[in-house]
Amino acid sequence: MEPQPASAAASLRERLSSRLDWYWTLSPPGRAAFWATFGGWAIDAYNQMTLGFVLPAITAAFALSTTQAGLLGTVSLVTSAVGGALAGALADAVGRVRVLILSIASYALFGLLAGCAQSFEQLLVCLTLQGLGFGGEWAAGAVLVAEYAEAAQRGRVVGVVQSAWSIGNAGVLLANTFAFSLASPELAWRVMFWLGAAPALVLLWVRTRVQESPVFRAEAAARAADTTKAGTQASGNALLGLFRREQLRVTLASTLLSVGVVGAGLGIWLPTYLEQVRHLTAEGLSAYMGIQVIGAFVGCVSAGYVLDALGRRRGLALFAVGSALSAFAYVVLPPSAAWIVFAIGFPLGFFGSGIFSGLAVYLAELYPTELRGAGQGFGYNIGRGVGAVGPVAIGAAAARLGLSDALALAATSYSLCLVALLFLPETRGKQLTD
Repeated sequence: MEPQPASAAASLRERLSSRLDWYWTLSPPGRAAFWATFGGWAIDAYNQMTLGFVLPAITAAFALSTTQAGLLGTVSLVTSAVGGALAGALADAVGRVRVLILSIASYALFGLLAGCAQSFEQLLVCLTLQGLGFGGEWAAGAVLVAEYAEAAQRGRVVGVVQSAWSIGNAGVLLANTFAFSLASPELAWRVMFWLGAAPALVLLWVRTRVQESPVFRAEAAARAADTTKAGTQASGNALLGLFRREQLRVTLASTLLSVGVVGAGLGIWLPTYLEQVRHLTAEGLSAYMGIQVIGAFVGCVSAGYVLDALGRRRGLALFAVGSALSAFAYVVLPPSAAWIVFAIGFPLGFFGSGIFSGLAVYLAELYPTELRGAGQGFGYNIGRGVGAVGPVAIGAAAARLGLSDALALAATSYSLCLVALLFLPETRGKQLTD
């Protein structure tokens, strides 16, 4: 009878090890790229999500209207769309790692300056410029890790990298709790921005130790050896390549898919909704966001396994439907049932974040190596730019319909994912060397 606990423990270790076999399929440089990108994505998440938490304090500090408050979220999304599209194309020309370093330096600097803003106009400029770095981080990082991963494991590898978004969210949650507990709201929102800049500077050193993927190095070597092709891989040419006849359908459909995945910027307004409609205290808001962060982490990791098992198209469709239903239920159920907020928090985080994991790996597989950065950067970020009208539109609609009805209407944006998937191919198992 004595060996049974040891045997059960050994069996548990074996099952856990088998679930993590994707990590050991990465080469040592691939693991370095994995951790560096994981950390960069977490800090990116912290910086992007900070605005949603501090928006009520900023609104009070500068006496903003709901439209002005929404504009702060919109400009960051718009410029991140432009920055991501350009950074993706630049990553095809000069390398993924260089673009990652530039992106991190950009959003760290302007995040620091955002915390020093003395007016709405100054803050608007800082967030506008900070957005350029956000887009570049995602475009280059997702491609780099996807190129290191084996085809059969790619969904899981990229999914776990995407789960770093939840780590960043947890950082925002902790920073929000301590900042607003220890300082006045007028100072706390500034501290939140400053905290986002500090660890990003450390990652600049980490990024210098990450190598370009073998896939990109092989493409760059072939380009250098081909005199007819050398010199044609400027970022502008890479962007133009997305509109070649054989690529146009994929480019347009992936952009539409990205618009749907963004979900009309619901996350920008959720903390405000919880305070104004659900009347949560700071402690209640932290508890709710903690549940959503856990759901988001599980969703990002699980999405990789789901897409590797079901395929990219069916997996993304499943997460799109789940995201829409969770978001809709979240805002239409009676405000008097406070427990509903916490019950729906987990599936809202699970589906709403998990769908981003699927998008990251899918876009990398839709394009050839010489267009992969441009395709991923353009498809996702221009889609996000179109979706960027969401926060300001929600703010304007809230003034007429109320915030609950405005958010319920915004939840229908996930239906665009299903339309886009009708025009895109299945890519599960695709090698990224073609």
